[in-house]
Parts: sequence; C-alpha cells; structure tokens
Amino acid sequence: MLLLGAIVADPAAGEEGSASKMDLYSLLAVFSFILGLMLGSFLNVCIYRIPLKESIVTPSSKCPHCGQAVRFYDNIPVLSFLFLRGKCRHCGHSISWRYPFVECLCGFLSFSLYIKYGVDIQYIVYIIFTLALVVVTFIDLDHKIIPDIISLPGVGVGIAVSFLPGTIFWFDSLIGAIAGGGILFLVAVGYERITGRDGMGGGDIKLLSMIGAWMGWKLLPMILLISSFSGALIGAVFIVFSGKGYRVQIPFGPFLSAGAVLCLFFGETILHWYLGLFV
Repeated sequence: MLLLGAIVADPAAGEEGSASKMDLYSLLAVFSFILGLMLGSFLNVCIYRIPLKESIVTPSSKCPHCGQAVRFYDNIPVLSFLFLRGKCRHCGHSISWRYPFVECLCGFLSFSLYIKYGVDIQYIVYIIFTLALVVVTFIDLDHKIIPDIISLPGVGVGIAVSFLPGTIFWFDSLIGAIAGGGILFLVAVGYERITGRDGMGGGDIKLLSMIGAWMGWKLLPMILLISSFSGALIGAVFIVFSGKGYRVQIPFGPFLSAGAVLCLFFGETILHWYLGLFV
C-alpha cells in the first residue's frame, strides 16, 4: 500500500501516465484518419458501381478506360494517385481527381468523429451514417438519383441503432423518419399543384426520412433551413453561369447531406445562435 501510494503521489509517474494517454490518443487519431482513407477507397467503388447495378464486392477494381485490373500497390488511398501522377499505369488515361478527394473527405470525417466521440459506439454509428451520405452525394451529383438501396435500408438501420446506448431516443428517431419524409412529400405535392411541375424527387424524400431516423426530429428544421438556403444560393449561381436558365437541374441530395453532417457536429451551437437572433 505504501508503494502504491508513493507511485500515485509521485508527480513524475503522473506526468508519465498523462503522456502515455496523450500518445495513445494521438495514435488513435492518426489511425482514425487512415481508416477513413481506406473506407473512402471502398466508397469510390460504391459510387461508381451502385448506379450501374454492379456488385461492389467482385470483381476487383479495374481501370474504367482500358479494363485492366488495378494492382494492390496501385490502390493505396491517395498515395497511389500521387505516385502515378493521376494516370493509369497501363493506358496512361487520367484518373479523376475525385478519387483521392473522396478518400481524403472520408479520412477527415472519420478523424473528426473520433475527436468528437472518441472510442465509443457513437463513433461507429455515425461513421456509417456520414459515409452513407458521402455515397448518396456523389451518386446524386453524377446521375441525379438517390438509390433506394441506401436510403430505404438506412431508415430501418437508423431506427434500430437508436436502441443502442449513447444514441438518440428511439421515439425521436421514429418521429424523425416519419416527419422527414412527410415534410418533403408535402412540399413536393404543393409545388407540383402550384407550378404543374415536379420540384422534388422521391429520392430526396426518402433521404430526409433516413436523416430523420439517424438524427431525430429536433434538428430537421435546421437541416432543412441550411440545405434550402445553400441549395438556393448555389443553384442561383449555376442558373446564371450555366446558360441553361431554369432548365438546369440542381440535385438536392448533396445539400441535405451537407446540412445533416453540419448539424451532426455543430447542430446545438447553430440552433442556439439562430434562436439568439430572435431573443
């Protein structure tokens, strides 16, 4: 007991323990970023193959231009792109910059979630959620669709994980799923009756239902406000500079996803700031 007391009372031992904890924390932070890069590499496969209704498991990655299989050493996230100078080893065709961008984005999200939640069930839950939003975003940008294979199961998974400790209350998740889909459905019906045109795709309705299931109903108004404002602003820029006028199609999924991620990290802060404008 005396020896134990001496160790506890010894400032040097305490400082050494704190340094060890800090080293472990830093190591796990780096690992979270690397894990995100690896998951981002897999997400690139999902983004390319899901709209084509191809398997995301087999065959292995190949160049979309020459069809040659990509070797494992040419498939290292970010580094292979830099080493190959953004070109296929076999045909020399340019590789889209978006591949390393998605990998870095996923690395940043994984790192940020680790900083926010640490080694906790919430990190696992929300890394699944945010990476699903990344896939939705880039598929919607490319094809103007949001695959049901992501959003519909996402609603069920979101409600299921709400029963885990440290997540939102299951009733909030259920109401969020219903309200999320219901709000955009009413907006879509109202816009169609007023203008005679479709203004909201069914994919957006299902996506907001999924977001509500994962994040609950309380943040839905803020998510809609952020996504609508940013969508209107960027949409106006595209309308002016695209030369197509109001015929240009602006996918709403990326803005819903960005609003959800922003509220996931800063929702309470944004909400308090917004309410403070009126108080």
